[in-house]
Amino acid sequence: MKPIKLPKEQRDLITENIRSYFEAERGETIGHLAADNLLEFFLKELGPAVYNAALSDCRSLAVQRMQSLEEDIYALEWKKR
Repeated sequence: MKPIKLPKEQRDLITENIRSYFEAERGETIGHLAADNLLEFFLKELGPAVYNAALSDCRSLAVQRMQSLEEDIYALEWKKR
């Protein structure tokens, strides 16, 4: 799996959210670099699990759509009269 790359704007927003969380929930002030390092850690640790869960959801959706398509194709068959 390729490393997860976030657009700069999204990364900055998440980093600010991490800093705000630490301030509100833990009463700690952390810098931008510390928050960015924490984000990078979580992306590496959680990224594969989230990615695999998303693939599983996609696989389930694809199976449902293929079953629906198969039903549509059977409906096109000519019936003997």
